[in-house]
Amino acid sequence: MTSTVFGLDQAAREAALLPALTELTDHHRAHCEPYDRILSSLGTPRTFDSVADLPWLPVRMFKHHVLKSVPDEDVFKVLTSSGTTGAEVSRIYLDREAAGDQPRYLGRTLQEVLGDKRLPMLMVDTVGIIKNRRSFSARGAGVLGMANFGRKHVYALDEDDRPDVEAIKGFLAEHGSQPFLIFGFTFMVWQYLYEVAREHRLDLSNGTLIHSGGWKKLIDRAVDNAEFRRAFAADTGLTRIHNYYGMVEQLGTVFVEGPSGNSLYCPDFADVIIRDPETWAEQPVGKPGVIEVVSTVPRSYPGHVLLTEDLGVVNGIDDGDWPGKRFSVLGRLPRAEARGCSDTFSGAAA
Repeated sequence: MTSTVFGLDQAAREAALLPALTELTDHHRAHCEPYDRILSSLGTPRTFDSVADLPWLPVRMFKHHVLKSVPDEDVFKVLTSSGTTGAEVSRIYLDREAAGDQPRYLGRTLQEVLGDKRLPMLMVDTVGIIKNRRSFSARGAGVLGMANFGRKHVYALDEDDRPDVEAIKGFLAEHGSQPFLIFGFTFMVWQYLYEVAREHRLDLSNGTLIHSGGWKKLIDRAVDNAEFRRAFAADTGLTRIHNYYGMVEQLGTVFVEGPSGNSLYCPDFADVIIRDPETWAEQPVGKPGVIEVVSTVPRSYPGHVLLTEDLGVVNGIDDGDWPGKRFSVLGRLPRAEARGCSDTFSGAAA
């Protein structure tokens, strides 16, 4: 069956994205003065020959500067990134239109792997994470956003962030014999669902798992993506597993793992570029570098072309489960390198 969201080959994708992203760049220059100052100081042109030529912002900019393309009175919601205690967080400003667009684009993307029916959903988190509806953490926004795709939600953790084994067993007793959904952040899914399911011999074979988040804690336990998938299949029967990559600075856009499980894919309204961390030139297939993400979704703030603090590699183009680039995330940049990216712009935006 032809995908409706992962349908464009790379040439068609770039032909569609370039004019849309150019228009967004003009829009943000006109409505976000700091963004215009940054681009003007760099001598950025108004036209571009390719998507890779578009000017990018380091995601760290959203931690240090107010970057929004809507007036103060139109700000409907402010999202914040997750961070360690005391760490600075990104602040993403949404008007009502943007707040509606983000779940719509997310829904179009995830329906590709979840289907169009809202199924019973096991949330590997605590209900307390979504209680403040106006100002979320990235984790809370992710949980609330994903909850829209299911029904009859059961939370696998109690209010103290401990596994609620009876709640999990109750969910499976009621819904486990039919298709159901599972959502959680990767480390939490492993620690609070996999380990509990293995210990209590729970059957998750009718589930579809969507998960995301950093792998560092799991890599420290010698659990990579392949082992994650192998262990779930062997010990719980769960085989329909889709990792995804996304960030609060471009919420609404997610890059989803294909059915074969080896790579992440770009929805038609987005793309990735891998850049050499020294020259910032685009890297060829197979050569690692810094991940840049582009998306036509962000309109209330200039988040349409972002240089992340993650390392990745394009594994292939137009040769996988879906058309376009398929890529892997290799980990975070060392802190010194990440700071260097931001320093490129610090003077201009001050």
